Amino acid sequence: MKRSDEHPDHGIYHVSLSCFAVGLIALLLPLLSQAQTNSAVTVTNLPAWITRPLSLVDALNLSLQQNSSIREARADLEATYGLVVQTRAVVLPKVRTTGNYTDTDPSDIDTFPFLGGASTGGSTFVQAHQNWRADIQIVQSIYEGGRMGSALRAARLTKEQALLHYQTAVADTLVSTRVAYYDVLLAAQQIVVHEASVDLLSRELEDQQHRFEAGTVPRFNVLRAEVAVANERPALIRARNDSRIAKNNLSNLLGYNLPRSVWEDIPLQLVDGLQAEPYPIELPAAIEQALERRTELGALRKQEQLQRENVINARSGYKPSVQLFAGYDVHNYEFVDDPGRDIRGWNAGAQMSWDIFDGLLTRGKVLQARAQLDRSRAELEDSSRRIELEVRTAYSTFIEAREVLESQEKVQEEAEEALRLARARADAGTGTQLDVLDAETSLTQARTTQVQALHDYAVARARLERATGQDMTVMAGK
Repeated sequence: MKRSDEHPDHGIYHVSLSCFAVGLIALLLPLLSQAQTNSAVTVTNLPAWITRPLSLVDALNLSLQQNSSIREARADLEATYGLVVQTRAVVLPKVRTTGNYTDTDPSDIDTFPFLGGASTGGSTFVQAHQNWRADIQIVQSIYEGGRMGSALRAARLTKEQALLHYQTAVADTLVSTRVAYYDVLLAAQQIVVHEASVDLLSRELEDQQHRFEAGTVPRFNVLRAEVAVANERPALIRARNDSRIAKNNLSNLLGYNLPRSVWEDIPLQLVDGLQAEPYPIELPAAIEQALERRTELGALRKQEQLQRENVINARSGYKPSVQLFAGYDVHNYEFVDDPGRDIRGWNAGAQMSWDIFDGLLTRGKVLQARAQLDRSRAELEDSSRRIELEVRTAYSTFIEAREVLESQEKVQEEAEEALRLARARADAGTGTQLDVLDAETSLTQARTTQVQALHDYAVARARLERATGQDMTVMAGK
């Protein structure tokens, strides 16, 4: 009261501040309510695909339908059909039609006198000043120095190569989708493991606090438990961040257009789990399968054959070209000044062209085609070695993942039993708090290693199957 007497305006100030706060709250309440309503609408109005259960097979099928890389590869495959049609064009007949009309000033046309000319009683022929012509002609090549047969073979090879490129894009995308699916499962399991660890250490901290309050343990035990909880929380935070990133990556591979209102955690519901199904395979068989099945090698083999056809096509320049033609022609009389009268009729024949010397153009094309053929052969050999190395690496990684997984079969059970015994010893006074904390840390490591081993095994198997050229669409049911 004394302080209020000394400063009589303080009361007015507090009342004004209170009124201002009430007014501000009154203004913000509708906005907050509207924001909550919008948030609720955003959550409840999410697309159905983002919340429905998603199995691995569903994810692979969605990738086949919606993934941008596969859609681009499909468009490239369709565009190749145009190239195939162009390649075959040399074999098919060509139909050409032409037409023209000319009207010339009569004063610009020469006259042709006959029988002495008009001065001696003769006559004069005058050329028509209106002229027109129209014709249609069919031309069929019958010999192009080997280009015709080569064009048919090249068209078939181009189509087969484009299909192999498309299959490569599909296989790469599907294995990426599988790995991304497994990454989401791993991140979810890591969250569970670290949440359980934080909960376990928090209970230990609570127990130590009760014991400290009862005077049975020193303050040091409480501090040690608090440090253990604090050290575990960053791992949980990182696991949650890994989960967000993994879900975004999987959604991108599935071709999802995520609503911008979803940013904290994508509500994907994966129904499959990390499993370790046996996959018996030996390295020699894996390498043999890869060299036989890999679509990349198949595409390079087609490329080598296409380069052979390019050599044939280039050498055709040394040989003649022969065509047959037939057509129908209509045109007006040139020396009758009546555009309505015409002359028409059929024509047919054969034509040949042969460049006896073309300035070494053909020789240059042949040298270029042979060099490209040699390059395609070297590229095929190099790719075969790289794929064999890829198979060896994938096989070694798979063996490592399998051995690690086998080594972890009973570790988690043993870690749980060790924690139980450590707590029993601590309660009996024959053990220390450090033993309990060590046992809890070992249990967390065992759980983490187990989950990581399952993930690594699944990923290693997926990549080994991709390396050996296994058809990835079989798993998708296609």
